[in-house]
Amino acid sequence: MKIGIIGAGNIGGNLTRRLTALGHQVSVANSRGPQTLTDLVEETGATAVTVAEAARGAEVVVVTVPLKNVPDLPSGLFDGAAEGFAVIDTGNYYPRRRDGRIAAIEDEGLTESRWTERHLGHPVIKAFNGTYAADILDRPRPAGDPDRMAIPVAGDDESAKKTVRALVDELGFDTVDAGGIDDSWRQQPDTPVYGLRAGVEAVTRALAEASPVRTEEFRG
Repeated sequence: MKIGIIGAGNIGGNLTRRLTALGHQVSVANSRGPQTLTDLVEETGATAVTVAEAARGAEVVVVTVPLKNVPDLPSGLFDGAAEGFAVIDTGNYYPRRRDGRIAAIEDEGLTESRWTERHLGHPVIKAFNGTYAADILDRPRPAGDPDRMAIPVAGDDESAKKTVRALVDELGFDTVDAGGIDDSWRQQPDTPVYGLRAGVEAVTRALAEASPVRTEEFRG
C-alpha cells in the first residue's frame, strides 16, 4: 500500500521503519521539512515530503503529531488521497505535560480522537496511542504466538477500521475492536489498557474496566 505518515517522532519513525520493511511505499513528513529527514530516508527507503504532500495517493494516512499541533495542520491535508483512504490517529491529550487545556475535551466531553477528527475534517481510526514506540520494532509476533500483543482499535468507519486492523496484523500484533470514536475514552491515557503489553483477552478486559472519569493528572 501507499502510506503517508505525518509526524516522524518515536511512533512515526518506527512505523516508517516497519512499514517500509514490509514493502509498503511510505511517504513521511514532519513540521521541520523534508531536509531534516535524511537519516530516516537513508535508513528505510521512505520518501521525505512536506506535510501538505504526505497524503497524496495514500490509502492509509497516519497522523502522529502532538495534539496541540493538530489545528495547525494545513487545510486540504487529504486532497489527493486515494479513494476510501483510512486515517490513523495515534494522538493523546497531555494537558499538563505538553498540550495545555483544551476546553472541548474537558468541558464538552469530547474524546481526544473526536476532537482530532473534527479538526481534520475526516473520520479517524484510533490506534497505537497506548503502544510503546520501541514495541513496534521489538514486539511483533506471528499470528497464534502466545506472546503476541493486542492493540485496541476504535473508529466509526467500519471499512477503514478493517483496513487498519489488517495493517496492524501485518505489523505483527493482534487487534481488539474498541468500539466507535465516542467509545475511545477507554484507551486514552491513564486507562487500564494504556501501555498494556498483553494479548486479546487481557486487552478486552482492560477496555471493559475503564472509567470515563478523567483523572486529575490528565486534567488541565
